[in-house]
Amino acid sequence: MNFDLSELNPTDVYFTLTQAVIPRPIAWVLSRNPGEDYNLAPFSYFNAVCSEPPLIMLSLGSKPGGSAKDTQVNIEARRDFVVHIAHRQMLDSLNSSSATLPAGESEVSRLGLKLVDFTGSPLPRLADCRLALACELYAKQEIGHAGQSLIFGLVRRLYADDSIAEQRANGRMKIHADRLAPLGRLGASEYMEFGKVISLSRPK
Repeated sequence: MNFDLSELNPTDVYFTLTQAVIPRPIAWVLSRNPGEDYNLAPFSYFNAVCSEPPLIMLSLGSKPGGSAKDTQVNIEARRDFVVHIAHRQMLDSLNSSSATLPAGESEVSRLGLKLVDFTGSPLPRLADCRLALACELYAKQEIGHAGQSLIFGLVRRLYADDSIAEQRANGRMKIHADRLAPLGRLGASEYMEFGKVISLSRPK
């Protein structure tokens, strides 16, 4: 099969690309609502994009009516946000947090998720996530023809649970992916669990 994406409508392009570019990491993003509670939403147009400075990128579409999503509104207004990497046991909550709620209504409260202080961050983190990144808005760029926004986040702090990370003799931190057991996003309604680790050195 050979697809000419220029012949597809935007919805079909989306469903095609999200089934082809797999697996994708999932950013479970916590931001502060105007009422001082918290918004929580997953995004799989997400990755690390720079090391100096340390930047991650989120690509956010619009709501069905064309307005900006609450996550984007909150980040633009208050700048700070926390990206969590969820594991298999949190899939139901992660999926539930993707539901469209009235603006300002907290997914954290609705789902009964526990928050704890995130040292060095003005925002808390989800207590049950094993890895979290405290970020600050670095830049925003509008792309495409349908209100897509690229949010670049400057990573200020990284939390890794002691059960998944260790300090190596060479001074570098090692995050054990198998212990983190992150979720991956596929197409349509599909996710994937963490699989086998294949270790292969780069050629000299």
